[in-house]
Amino acid sequence: MKIQYFQDTDTLYIEFRAQDITETRDLDENTVLNLDRFGNVCAITLEQAGLRTDTRHLVVEGMAA
Repeated sequence: MKIQYFQDTDTLYIEFRAQDITETRDLDENTVLNLDRFGNVCAITLEQAGLRTDTRHLVVEGMAA
């Protein structure tokens, strides 16, 4: 899993699994879902992330090693 925040574009990218993306769906005008060939969500892109989330704080809980 990978989380990236791009301050210059105020974009938050959350990758759940590194798979080949076969489909991209717009959830709304500022949210994009990336799907694998089985329809599983592999990543989410949030535009205008600073307005929609608290990008200043990241808390990771229950992460298995």
